[in-house]
Amino acid sequence: MAEKIITTEYSEEMQRSYMNYSMSVITARAIPDARDGLKPVQRRVLYDMSELKLGHDKPHRKSARIVGDTMGKYHPHGDSSIYDTLVVMSQNFKKGMALIDGHGNFGSIEGDGAAAMRYTEARLEKFAEEVYLKDLDKTVDFVPNYDETEKEPEVLPVRVPNLLINGAEGIAVGMSTSIPPHNLGEVVDAVKAYIQNPDITTEELMRYMPGPDFPTGGIIANKKDLPAIYETGAGKIKLRGRIEVELGKRRSDKDKLVITEIPYTMIGAGINKFLMDVADLVESKKLTDVTDISNQSNKEGIRIVLELKKDADVEKIKNILYKKTKLEDTYGVNMLAIADGRPETLNLRGILKNYLDFQYKNNTRKYQVLLEKELEKKEIKEGLIKACDVIDLIIAILRGSKNLKDAKACLMEGDISRINFRVPGFEEDAKQLRFTEKQATAILEMRLYKLIGLEILALEKEYRETLRKIKEYQHILKNRDTMNQVIMEDLDAIKEEFAMIRMTDIEDGKEAVYEEAPVEVQEVAFIMDRFGYCKLLDKSTYERNLETVESEHPHVVRCLTTDKICLFTDTGMLYQLKVTDIPMGKLRDKGTPIENISKYDGKTERILMLTSLEQIMGKKLIFATRMASVKVVPAEEFITNNRAVASTKFQDDDKLVTVRAAAEGDVVLQTINGYFLRFPCGEISEMKKNSKGVRGIKLERDDELEHLYLVDEDGTILYKKKEVQLNRLKIAKRDGKGTKVRLS
Repeated sequence: MAEKIITTEYSEEMQRSYMNYSMSVITARAIPDARDGLKPVQRRVLYDMSELKLGHDKPHRKSARIVGDTMGKYHPHGDSSIYDTLVVMSQNFKKGMALIDGHGNFGSIEGDGAAAMRYTEARLEKFAEEVYLKDLDKTVDFVPNYDETEKEPEVLPVRVPNLLINGAEGIAVGMSTSIPPHNLGEVVDAVKAYIQNPDITTEELMRYMPGPDFPTGGIIANKKDLPAIYETGAGKIKLRGRIEVELGKRRSDKDKLVITEIPYTMIGAGINKFLMDVADLVESKKLTDVTDISNQSNKEGIRIVLELKKDADVEKIKNILYKKTKLEDTYGVNMLAIADGRPETLNLRGILKNYLDFQYKNNTRKYQVLLEKELEKKEIKEGLIKACDVIDLIIAILRGSKNLKDAKACLMEGDISRINFRVPGFEEDAKQLRFTEKQATAILEMRLYKLIGLEILALEKEYRETLRKIKEYQHILKNRDTMNQVIMEDLDAIKEEFAMIRMTDIEDGKEAVYEEAPVEVQEVAFIMDRFGYCKLLDKSTYERNLETVESEHPHVVRCLTTDKICLFTDTGMLYQLKVTDIPMGKLRDKGTPIENISKYDGKTERILMLTSLEQIMGKKLIFATRMASVKVVPAEEFITNNRAVASTKFQDDDKLVTVRAAAEGDVVLQTINGYFLRFPCGEISEMKKNSKGVRGIKLERDDELEHLYLVDEDGTILYKKKEVQLNRLKIAKRDGKGTKVRLS
């Protein structure tokens, strides 16, 4: 075949080739995807480790095996890039959340390199296994690998905004990305706030996620610049190391300046460079008050010690260190990521939007898969239940069949032409059978022990559970609010298990150490409207508008700024929040949703009692549930540092109906069917919060407790538009049936 020569302009061909190369480096090498926040090599290493079954509870495997497997199957760009990626993902001083659990020498914060891959071992961290790789088969698309011999995920189904949590660093052709790491718990709170209000501003989001959180700690010294950085996706962050003063214990001991945390940019060779710079400053007489410098850092953390002369000017030394060394450095932010197949500089809201769109897509696919599985289960279980009801007919068909095909035809189509019934009388019933193919197959594969009575009951129970799941999955798929709730609950669970405290302080000003001002003790009023928006009012504003406030707000609590607000809900939970965590507001301000500042969920729970911790101290609380369990609990049981605790314990499917302060005198229990039981409050046992209580009233099968009243406090109540005077009810004993009130 003759060669075909295509004439082209040399400059055009070079331009086109260079552009193709550039886009390849940008999209397939150096820049992370906005959906999972991972570069291709990171994604492939994690996926390969999951395929090798290297879970957090499995033994470590040689790094060389992981690298070789990844290179051979998914990433044919050299072993060094793969191993370097594996090492970085295991270093907790580089990543906000380490994804790989390394065993052996994986380098140090001072720049020591990792040992060769043949000497080290690795496995997945639990965080990566649970949050990054779960539900791979139900969520993301799989694409062919480089030689189309394997399949690999297009992205990983990461359930958190990894782009923010672990950040990213990468240099492509003509562009680069530099995204700082953030605190997992704060990112989760910001995502929830964005879900609840898609129009939320950047400044409002920063109430939940105030700024980056570097694993090396340190201080961000330009807090005022952060809003602009998050709004534009680019800017500069001023980082400082943390310096502490250690005074000599004895007269002969020298005072010391100890650097305990370093800027994120000092990782690696920057530490030795800092030591050399300090030595140069001492030699050049710019640091005349420093007599010695030593690096005492170890596995426990950074400790660089500067010994000082007597009566040294500490503040002057700090200023020199910040000005003349890398103890104060700049971190350039450029939040570039691949969004919709092209590189784009994203602001904070843009990152959250891409993440949420990804979550909606994944959750839709996941619950669609789960729904289809449950629908299939429903079909099979319906067939098995029906078969159990006509088991004699089924056995007769099987005994009369020559082969499996004939039996299946009879079950599906009622075809008895090839069935030889040994006992007459089944023919007409057999003709009526119309099982589906799946049902017929399940019936034919059913084992005889399934006919045991308990097994049949278990089958029916499984069928009811399948129906419940179908309803749940359909509701999630059809309702965006429900899906939002699922996403937020999942994020809460991740936060609860994996979140860590913030390591980096954020401040403005010249001081290196940020000290919070002590809380000023003053009287305030906590108010919350019926929509769940709350705020604090100062004492004077509240007293001037007392009537207006109490008429418009169902929940009003006077308290001190040092107090806590307590929310008892019908799910048996107690949510506490510090008064100082609640924003102050003016009289006509809308306020803040209570869900944003506490763990209370207004969509699934109902507040039964809202008070301050100080108001209930020394008192006893009376609890009553829907199934008529009652108990009295001392308020001291609820003193805790946890934001959410169980206030009581009860049976499955039970709920609280009343939580209120106990009092002397009598109580009245009222059921939905109109039964009233009055008895002395002293007959209710005093118990711990984790107890179930005692039965207050005997309920009929279709009845449940609706209210608990205190005779002396409630007096007369309305029941179905009829006034009931509680003090006229007959006094009885606890655990009686009660008296039904006549409505005519």
